[in-house]
Amino acid sequence: MAKPKTPPDIATLPRAANAPQRKVFVRGLKLDVFIGVYDSEQGAAQPVRIDLELDVIEPSDPVGDRLEDVLCYNKLTQGVKAIIAEGHIKLVETLAERIADLALSHPMALAVRVRIEKPNAIDEADAAGVEIQRTKR
Repeated sequence: MAKPKTPPDIATLPRAANAPQRKVFVRGLKLDVFIGVYDSEQGAAQPVRIDLELDVIEPSDPVGDRLEDVLCYNKLTQGVKAIIAEGHIKLVETLAERIADLALSHPMALAVRVRIEKPNAIDEADAAGVEIQRTKR
């Protein structure tokens, strides 16, 4: 005789999209990236700074103190590093879109803002880059 399935713990399931939300962020992530379209940017990594800010649904037990109930910013950062490890990317816009797709793949993520800065792109500027905002549809 088949064993009855145990229903999921309601406390660990995310609530509806109209439930309370929180922001999860990573600011100033500094990584060396093979990125750029110009000849001078080929074959050598250059520094980038990445800021991520996500709107996420709170779990039904927001003080449950369980890692599995949240969007883990460490796993998100590891995912960004994995994207970068795939190889040379021509445009910061492409990198931003790939990071946004990664972030929105989490079931609790509703929206993401990704900002990528290349501090060495323009000698006379602190940085140049792109910022995008994406939401789940």
